[in-house]
Amino acid sequence: MNTSAVWHSPISGKRLVPDTPYSLSDGEGERWPVVDGIAYLRTGRGWLVAEALALLDDGDGDGALVALLADQDRWWKGAQTDRDELRRLVAERDTLTLREAMELLRFGAVADYFAHRWSDPTYLAGLALLEAHWTAPETAFELAGGIGHFARALGERGVRCTSADIVFAKCWLARHWVAPDAEYAVFDAGELWPIGDRRFDLVHCQDAFYFLPSQEEVADRLRSAVGVAGTLAVGHLHNADVTGGAMGPARTAAEWRALFPQAHVYDERALRCALLRSDTPVPCDWEHSSAIEAWAIAETCQPPRALGAGVSVPPESARLVANPLIGPHGPMWPSPRYEAEYGPEATWTDPASPFPPERDRRRVALPERW
Repeated sequence: MNTSAVWHSPISGKRLVPDTPYSLSDGEGERWPVVDGIAYLRTGRGWLVAEALALLDDGDGDGALVALLADQDRWWKGAQTDRDELRRLVAERDTLTLREAMELLRFGAVADYFAHRWSDPTYLAGLALLEAHWTAPETAFELAGGIGHFARALGERGVRCTSADIVFAKCWLARHWVAPDAEYAVFDAGELWPIGDRRFDLVHCQDAFYFLPSQEEVADRLRSAVGVAGTLAVGHLHNADVTGGAMGPARTAAEWRALFPQAHVYDERALRCALLRSDTPVPCDWEHSSAIEAWAIAETCQPPRALGAGVSVPPESARLVANPLIGPHGPMWPSPRYEAEYGPEATWTDPASPFPPERDRRRVALPERW
């Protein structure tokens, strides 16, 4: 268990302390499992919490892990997991690749997204947003952190990252394959947050805020986690008025303005362009436009700056390899859906690109067991 982590009950808000090497308690009978260093603090899953704790109390840590890996979010419409496949995943976790692990988790199209996020346009815009308002943060908190892409990038810059997601399997993939040095917890953003009064230099939510419930409340909670002179960054806010329709839940410019009235606002295309050219991204305004797919915002006193060799590009120590999406005759899209969503804005499809390959992502830094 990561004894440095401080968590609070998502039900009462009381501080939780280790009562065993694998569980946390409020001292009054409330207990929560901690498996592979990940605190499972998701409410509305009492039956799963009880199952995991019972297995842990019986000394069956792998059984508890299998139980938690089978859990998904309320929006999941893909295949259900198979316990035999999950047991294989747990038994072979030290040798399987990230893609093999996601296959055993039956992530389907989501696995395509996670496996190739290193170059997808939304991810690059998120990195550019963080660098544009970089304040050399020592600590960061990310909501809906997925399998740790941003936690990895931040960790490479020396940032101590706390990452939260509602799905245990995503945090577990992050810990074992992508960003092992980050701190992880599983909880529901719509319920009481277990971070207590902790404050962070950087708080961000990338490519996820648009589908979260109770967005006004979540935005306030994100702001409450920002420390003095800290930064709140939120990426990929879908535009309800974009030509062809938004690729997911969306709001109009006026509705987003009401939620983030004091923020620096960017068209995500401007962030990607600035990344490629090492320029300073130029903010826009919340204006009605059918040409903008998504906005990104930063609430901070730090004005935008030029994007250099910061968090938006792999560090000099990174081992760069050819982007696996590039084939001998052009792009090799993992699916028609992926191509439709990301192909038009891909930065690396032109073999005559004038930009350095690590900027346009012809070369990427993949995890060791990608």
